Amino acid sequence: MTPTEVLELLDRHHIERVKLGVFDIDGLLRGKQISRAKFQSAAASGLGFCDVIFGWDINDALYENVPVTVTGWHSGYPDASARIDLATFRLIPWESATAFFLIDLCDPSGAPLEVAPRAVLQRVIAQARGQGFEPFCASEYEFFCFRETPASLREKNHRNLAPLSPGMFGYSVLRASQHSPMVLDLFDQLTAFNVPIEGIHTETGPGVYEAAIQVDSALAAADKAALFKTATKEICARHGVIPTFMAKVSAELPGSGGHIHQSLWDNASQTNLFHQDDHRLMRHYIAGLLEHLPDIQALLCPTINSYRRLVAGAWAPVNATWGMDNRTAAVRAIPGSAKSTRVEMRVCGADVNPYLGMAACLAAGLDGIARELPLALPTHNAYQANAPSLATNLRQANERFRHSDFARRAFGEAFVNHFAATRDWEWRQFERAVTDWELARYLEAI
Repeated sequence: MTPTEVLELLDRHHIERVKLGVFDIDGLLRGKQISRAKFQSAAASGLGFCDVIFGWDINDALYENVPVTVTGWHSGYPDASARIDLATFRLIPWESATAFFLIDLCDPSGAPLEVAPRAVLQRVIAQARGQGFEPFCASEYEFFCFRETPASLREKNHRNLAPLSPGMFGYSVLRASQHSPMVLDLFDQLTAFNVPIEGIHTETGPGVYEAAIQVDSALAAADKAALFKTATKEICARHGVIPTFMAKVSAELPGSGGHIHQSLWDNASQTNLFHQDDHRLMRHYIAGLLEHLPDIQALLCPTINSYRRLVAGAWAPVNATWGMDNRTAAVRAIPGSAKSTRVEMRVCGADVNPYLGMAACLAAGLDGIARELPLALPTHNAYQANAPSLATNLRQANERFRHSDFARRAFGEAFVNHFAATRDWEWRQFERAVTDWELARYLEAI
């Protein structure tokens, strides 16, 4: 849409204010609310947005170790040029007379910043199109819901939280009905926000739900997946509920997945190429995923907590395996109809940044196709398979990512250096922590 067409759209919906947002390295939505008059100017010529969002961590602590080419005290954390992506227009149904747009932070040449997750995915999509493919993706998220507030979380030190509902009750029609005001709001308001979900149901665990977002072309799918998290938090807050997308909330319960479904279509988006020629392209794609899984695991599992979820027998993968409709494997092949044939990456937790998760999967799969990598026989029980193990912590995964020639070719030197530095920072914060486990084990006995 042109700026004029967008302004006409705002008039039609009586929009008085606009929210703008951009996703940082950790997948957090950072943004601001501006007036209608300010938006009218920014839609045509852009605006400034502080580049500190790529210079601090998930708790707004300033990185001390990121490359100086990104941002820092040396540059004074200036405003970067920000371009509004007018195609991302959305009405916010739970806030009156308010619209929403995503923005892209740009370098002095006007190109999106190399370290921006959305820009990383855009570059991989361009590569796919250059090979004659249009990638489609869809995300599904599992998330725990608690009857808490931001204040009560801190008062309880994030422990002994009250779940939305008790007990283990997966696929429960009863539980979803008991909380139908919230569930129906998620269905209806997410759809009105242009993040339509195909289905939602309870998962195994107290107050746990899983939602599947409708498939779309890769960039739109990533936008929807990223916005789903923030929108779900905003909608649930109106019901006195806090959802969490942590990968592992409790050692006694299964973790929360953030699985990514993916397929390659022709450039006209008419034919699912994974379904053709005895799934030949799909097989090469899966082979690429498996070969590069150790290189991209840090993008799929980006937090300390991600690795708590990767436990055998807990509905999460532990090795580089694939299987036919197999939920024990890292990669699940789903050879369905011409419309539904696809691949599911099951390594990702709900804490994945969807832009980086999709970019990682697509780059690995495309390399498998380009090199026509052969695919080994599928596994049955992946927990008993003789296959390469996944990294067991963020430090291991990040070292493999940092030194990966494939990652540097696929995502660029600037992004690899920046992302690896941010994960080093995350690990350093963890190393300084004194955990509840240490207190319980050592405080009295030692």
